Amino acid sequence: MGAAWQPPLQSLRFLVHEVLKAPALLAEAGWEEVSPELFDDVLAQAGRLAADKLAPLNRSGDEEGARVEAGHDGGGVRMPAGFAAAYAAWRDGGWMGLAGDPAYGGQGMPFLLDALVTEMVCAANLAFSVTPGLTQGAIRALAAHGDAALKDRFLPPMVAGEWTGAMALTEPQAGTDLGLLRTRADPAAEPAGDGGYRLTGQKMFISSADHDLTGGVLHLVLARLPGAPPGTRGISLFAVPKRLEDGSRNGWSVLSVEHKMGLHASPTCVVSYEGAVGWLVGTPHRGLAAMFTMMNHERLFVGLQGIGVGERAAQAALAYARDRVQGRSPGGPSGGPSRPDLPADPILDHPDVRRMVLTARAVTDAGRALAAWTALWLDRAAKRGDAAVAGEAEDWAALLTPVIKAAGTDFGFEAALLAQQVMGGHGYIRDNGVEQLVRDVRATQIYEGTNGVQALDLVGRKLALHGGRPVARLFKAVEDAAGDLASEPATAALAQPLRDALERLRAAVAWIGEEGRGPLDPAAGATDLLRLTALVAYGWMWGLMATAAARRPEGYDAAFLDARIGLARFFMQRMLTEAAALEARIRDGHANLSGPGLEGDLPGLDG
Repeated sequence: MGAAWQPPLQSLRFLVHEVLKAPALLAEAGWEEVSPELFDDVLAQAGRLAADKLAPLNRSGDEEGARVEAGHDGGGVRMPAGFAAAYAAWRDGGWMGLAGDPAYGGQGMPFLLDALVTEMVCAANLAFSVTPGLTQGAIRALAAHGDAALKDRFLPPMVAGEWTGAMALTEPQAGTDLGLLRTRADPAAEPAGDGGYRLTGQKMFISSADHDLTGGVLHLVLARLPGAPPGTRGISLFAVPKRLEDGSRNGWSVLSVEHKMGLHASPTCVVSYEGAVGWLVGTPHRGLAAMFTMMNHERLFVGLQGIGVGERAAQAALAYARDRVQGRSPGGPSGGPSRPDLPADPILDHPDVRRMVLTARAVTDAGRALAAWTALWLDRAAKRGDAAVAGEAEDWAALLTPVIKAAGTDFGFEAALLAQQVMGGHGYIRDNGVEQLVRDVRATQIYEGTNGVQALDLVGRKLALHGGRPVARLFKAVEDAAGDLASEPATAALAQPLRDALERLRAAVAWIGEEGRGPLDPAAGATDLLRLTALVAYGWMWGLMATAAARRPEGYDAAFLDARIGLARFFMQRMLTEAAALEARIRDGHANLSGPGLEGDLPGLDG
């Protein structure tokens, strides 16, 4: 029952060409070679790879899992069956270097194209996506902060996919508070150190720390130099390879693979560094700033993971709801009277099921559009060095990165839960695969900074950045989108709900920023403020998509364009109503978190 995941190529094409007008904007920015046909061809090829090579391994990889084997590669990680061959297809197709710097063997394609490819990989096999996703972040950090020798040594094999990358931050006593980390880096005394350092310590929760997909893995490790100042001011960043130049194994080992709720085919490891040779990346004691180059890329990547799972969940929910017949819909099915040849109606005709399917689709498509919008701005800033374009791109990335990470994963998890609920008991058992989506995507709300941390970043730093300039840009963009909606007869009724939600966001941001307000109220409302920002930003994206559909571009059938407008109407007139409750909770501040409620004896525990 139901259908397998399919690459959403029509939706991607509509977004790229009709909503974002990406090829034309990229050509203006210096990407003349990136034609509309190139976009379509690359996305189609990536979709085939994801559907044919990666999706079939999703369930088997979950069931087998990654594991440490004592006799395998000196006590290394063995991946599930089929993953090595799938990774070889990924590597040999040049996908790791799609957006890589040509100076190191990359193809130099836009980040937007790479992001849309990444989303399809995440939808097909979330566990597989972790290794290439982390490698892309490591490449960016090394390219931005490594010296010429490090870049020449490590970037070519990473861009080629012959090596992969991982980030080693967390320790048992140091999670979000990295100022507590204890791993140390001592200058290497022997000549074999090649001017490097010897790292000693233990890290945990290290995704893709080891595997047998490639011969090389590079860890970017946070550690302390001798005499380093305390806290985050004393953290440095080091490049620590799995193998040294002579082919010998470096001084680190995998102690275990974490036993996780999901993502069983992604090796999340406890790693012990026992005098491992590493090289300083960037400036001493400025490692956290260098690591944030990788971290910010990973936050966008994790948002795409949530969006990819949302796409798979939305497809699964719709396919099941169309096929499954149960009961009679009140008033008959939406398309007419009940079919006498069926004993019951398809459950898609039941209003509550239709609500769930529409919700999963609406949040997924809007999340994709917001991530693509941000990627396009980063591309526009990358080529020609226009200061005004670079400044605007910086504003969008700073403001929207925590929103994309948190909303993309929150809504991805909600979409997976909705698909599970649509399937009822069939969603709770393994046969239909949705319960794996729920388990796998749950991690995305936690890692690369929990979504609560993203909310604190938005409220504590991003709203006031550059005197509030990024959020002012958002307000203006939403206003413009509402004006465009109002100008089209088919979408005119959607403008006011978007404007109403925007005014609630304005009011909430103003309340948060009132002079003299202490830190507790903004912190108490941070998660609600981020969700409100996300809903308004998603409404903005639906405004752009609905307006584009209302203008009836050629090459799309009427049903697809009408569905774009129908989804926008559902989002604006049903989902944006949540803005009122969110504003009320934000304004409540810390008042109802600070009173009695946790104090006193717990019932039943006093004997």
